[in-house]
Amino acid sequence: MKARISLFALLIGAASPALAQTALPPERAVHEAIASHPLVLAAEARVDAARAEARGLRTGGHEFNFQASHMRRSVQGLGNVPEYDATLTRAIRLPGKAGLDREAGEFGVTAAQNMAEDARHQAATLLNDLWWDWLGASAEARVDAQGVTNYEATLAAITRRVELRDMAPLEADQTEAALGDARTLAAQSRGRADLALARIKARFPALPLPDEAPEPPQPRLPAETFEAMAAQVIERSHEIGAANAQSARYSALAERARKDRIADPSFGVRLFSEQGGRERGAGLVLSMPIGGANRRALADQAESEGLAAAAESAAVRLDVQEMASRDVTRAHSAMQAWQQSREALNAQMAALSKTRRGHQLGAIDLADVLQAERLTHAAFRTEALARAEANRAINCLLIDSHNLWIND
Repeated sequence: MKARISLFALLIGAASPALAQTALPPERAVHEAIASHPLVLAAEARVDAARAEARGLRTGGHEFNFQASHMRRSVQGLGNVPEYDATLTRAIRLPGKAGLDREAGEFGVTAAQNMAEDARHQAATLLNDLWWDWLGASAEARVDAQGVTNYEATLAAITRRVELRDMAPLEADQTEAALGDARTLAAQSRGRADLALARIKARFPALPLPDEAPEPPQPRLPAETFEAMAAQVIERSHEIGAANAQSARYSALAERARKDRIADPSFGVRLFSEQGGRERGAGLVLSMPIGGANRRALADQAESEGLAAAAESAAVRLDVQEMASRDVTRAHSAMQAWQQSREALNAQMAALSKTRRGHQLGAIDLADVLQAERLTHAAFRTEALARAEANRAINCLLIDSHNLWIND
């Protein structure tokens, strides 16, 4: 009876609504852990880089160019006389180019900001997977540890009855073999739980963790329907926002390259002194590169890159739509799998109770009881893992729709 009560306590604990409040780490701690993840820090740095690039594009790449010379010339009748020449020039962007540069810079900042938000999203998704790996493996380890405890109690009782010559030694051997199998399963599941914990600590060292993994709670459907959250996955996708901004940026750069087939002219002033100062002058200078095949090639390259970016943007939208559909399907199937595993567990517990009763009455052999114990143990393990997977799938949909850990 004691073993049955212990196993049933695991089932009751899994269904406790209060556990749902403690199954996830504190939201503030999650935000801090995500913000300190290296991928997020790198994406934030790229936002600063994009802002600096935008400032540079707004200002323009043309700079003042100063050129000077000083020499001594031998002039008949004057001897050696000093002469100098100084020119100050600067290229000027032709009309339309500055506006396109500003657009390209602004779209670059928008793309980088969306990529930074998507990096947070990816970090949240990784944390969700690692978290439920840990909780699922720990729940399995608890079931296996309880199974070892149950078999040890059973073996002790049978050993005592063998000593009293009330049972055959064979039955003690069968129970000891079952205990060995249970200990093997417990060691394996404990190892998986320890590995999952080590992975969380390695990937998110800033996240404070409880001493023991919380029991995965009974999965609860969110307030929003799955279909509504699937639409939110697409509407709130920063991946789509980044792709659209990149497409717009490449479009602006392509137009800029077409305009750049006509090079920017340089204007400036020139001062000179010749024959020791007898000839002096000042004037305006103009220079302009004559574009050729290279500028045409660069314009064609930019146009092709713009078309590629537009196609990639469409591909990203398809990927996000597929992700939304996958999330909904996964959440539906995980919930159904958990419900079915729970029904199977209830049926197996009822069968185990009848089997034990039959054994007490002498109608069923111990081997059949041990087999029923194994099946019940397996049903508990299956239910625990299915419960963790259902929580993982629902949380994944909540994260992808920006209803959990990701706030716009």
